[in-house]
Amino acid sequence: MCKITAVVNQKGGVGKTTTTLNLGYALAEKGKKVLLIDLDPQSSLTVSLGYDDNDSITTTIASLMSMVIEDEELPDKKEYIISVGAIDVIPCNIELSAIEVSLVNAMSREMILKTVMQEFKEYYDYIIIDCSPSLGMLTINALAACNSVIIPVTPEYLSAKGLELLLRNIIRVKKKINEKISIDGILLTMYVERMNLSKEIKEMIEDAYGKTVHIYTNRIPKSVKVGESTMKNKTIIEYAKNNKVAIAYQELAKEVLDNECSTN
Repeated sequence: MCKITAVVNQKGGVGKTTTTLNLGYALAEKGKKVLLIDLDPQSSLTVSLGYDDNDSITTTIASLMSMVIEDEELPDKKEYIISVGAIDVIPCNIELSAIEVSLVNAMSREMILKTVMQEFKEYYDYIIIDCSPSLGMLTINALAACNSVIIPVTPEYLSAKGLELLLRNIIRVKKKINEKISIDGILLTMYVERMNLSKEIKEMIEDAYGKTVHIYTNRIPKSVKVGESTMKNKTIIEYAKNNKVAIAYQELAKEVLDNECSTN
């Protein structure tokens, strides 16, 4: 059974793309069949994988969603799923911005992405969606299509403060659109162990949400190697396997799998 996870936060710069890419790669290393979907018009995930000229990609998640809106038949999955090493990807480009506008007047507008995913989800153990930094219709589509959510949060006051609004929206989607959705956990990213602010924000999040939402015990540290790996179009695990961030994502993958076993 395929587990579909949306990596969500309406705030930018919290590590959504880095988490999507590296968690996906770490799960693939453990023998899981993984698909990543770039659902951010900025196309950060697509570019990170080496597709700088993403406007030249013929079929993207935007064109697939457009086909569903226009009630057209989708092409064979071989035409739009790109294999990059151990993981598969559905890329994105700026056309996705236009799709978000089109969704406003589309029939069953919250279910467009879910309809697209019916075509291929049976082939994967995990599908991870890299969401845009907003609570617009694209993110609502991701929440309607997924059965779990990971929320990356940096140890900063505004990042932690924004959790309340995000959690309210997830609960609203659960009540009205997707009763199967659950929050897998809050993931602290860019964490600096020796900084008092990091510790204070961690404690604030634990006090506010720890009784109702799982907070991952593995925290993703800050490292310049992450930026270097992106420039090389590699995951941090490929680029510097012994780096603290690479180790943290490998441990996170173990935690994700362990948590899944304990709930089944």
